[in-house]
Amino acid sequence: MHWNLTSPADSRRHDPADVLAAGMEQHAIANTAYPIGHLTTMRPYRVTRREAQSFAPQPWEGIDRLGLYVHIPFCETRCGFCEYAVIDPKQNAAEKDDYFDLLEREFALWDRAIDSRGKTLTGFDIGGGTPSLPAARQIGRVMEAAARHFHLPSDVTVSIETTPKIAASDPGKLAAYQRMGIRRISMGVQTVSPCLLEAIGRTATTLEWNRQAVENIRAADYANFNVDVMYGFARQNVDSVEATLRHVIDLAPEHITLYQMRYKGTRIAHQAGGITWAQIGEQAQLAKQMLAEAGYWAAPGKNTFSRIPGDLGTSDYLTNRVVNGAPYLGIGLGSQSLSHTSLSYNTGAADKDMRLYRRYVESGKLPIQDIYHLSREAAMGKFIAVAFYFGGIHLPSFQEKFGCALEAALPDALAFVLEKGLMEYRGETLQLTAVGVEAKPGVHALFYAPAVQEHLLKLCRGERVRPRSGWRKQWQAEWQEIQMDKVKG
Repeated sequence: MHWNLTSPADSRRHDPADVLAAGMEQHAIANTAYPIGHLTTMRPYRVTRREAQSFAPQPWEGIDRLGLYVHIPFCETRCGFCEYAVIDPKQNAAEKDDYFDLLEREFALWDRAIDSRGKTLTGFDIGGGTPSLPAARQIGRVMEAAARHFHLPSDVTVSIETTPKIAASDPGKLAAYQRMGIRRISMGVQTVSPCLLEAIGRTATTLEWNRQAVENIRAADYANFNVDVMYGFARQNVDSVEATLRHVIDLAPEHITLYQMRYKGTRIAHQAGGITWAQIGEQAQLAKQMLAEAGYWAAPGKNTFSRIPGDLGTSDYLTNRVVNGAPYLGIGLGSQSLSHTSLSYNTGAADKDMRLYRRYVESGKLPIQDIYHLSREAAMGKFIAVAFYFGGIHLPSFQEKFGCALEAALPDALAFVLEKGLMEYRGETLQLTAVGVEAKPGVHALFYAPAVQEHLLKLCRGERVRPRSGWRKQWQAEWQEIQMDKVKG
């Protein structure tokens, strides 16, 4: 399937210096979470709801290798920093078991739509939410469904996420995951600051839980263990980051991932102006220095650090997404899917509500909230935004995906970053330099599609950037239409 026609907004060119400045000014949103302002920037590529079901399978024709992500939207509490599709924890008891029935039905819907049994998985992540919150048998159902509806090679590492509280209190789950074939586990510590934990509503971690969790993870024979740490909160300082990293390094995981706080779509989005880019940079620099001294390595701009030589530290699913631009299918509430020419979001991505997802699946429809037929420019923007998880663009993968070299596709951005010393060639990768890392939001913006760059520039000028009818009216209209379809059918 070919790319869509380029929108007028994506046909324009913007001055790289202006775009860099806009990215730095809007550093709270100029990151790897892409696209930005999709209600306007992606609007020309949106497939209508009436066409979505017939369109959705088409971009997957000819794709025989892809990643798989299954989303589990349950948590004990919803942390203030969370941007993902997590339902109200009060609904957990009522929704948990039924949700896994719906997941199995969605697997079957995609199987019929794209003949998934003929497709090979290059990576498989089970995320959330907190995928370790439900009973282990429910995760077993997910594993069985994946193996039934896709070809899952034995050498593909399946990864799952947990919290310190669960890993510390329920070692039986960890052992069960190992028996199922899950070989990588990632645990979110985030911070050890009591004041910050209370402020963001993070109740699933204590120092003792963290230590006990690691003992249980090692006892369950996991040798591929990652710990997540966050920085860049408005109420955080360098002392807090240092204390957290000292504790996490003492836990001796194979990998440590640093996540800069991304405020968009969170309950604490209003705090974004409470921290400067200079403060964020100071925290990041301290963290990287401490990790390097402890034997953890990452390329400039990469956020996962590994102490295992030759191991990038990330899951097979994420590694293939970042380096190779591999397509991936998301199953579950609010999941994102990306083919070479389409980007889609399942229902629940906006409202974090189970009702519409349930209606779609029970009526035999793919639970798609929004789907976009991408232009070449929009697809490039997404590819490079994801690539910056590792701080650089793998040039052979770009060439293979888009049929041209980066210098031919984006000459202005490339010339600018090379001239200013923001990026440099390292083997087959165009990588951030130390200077580029300090200006990372601006460098990200330089490679966004022009429509997204224009969105950032408008924000800096104080111009209105949202359409008058937002997602809520759209969701209500779609809900009413589904009810009508149900009555007619």
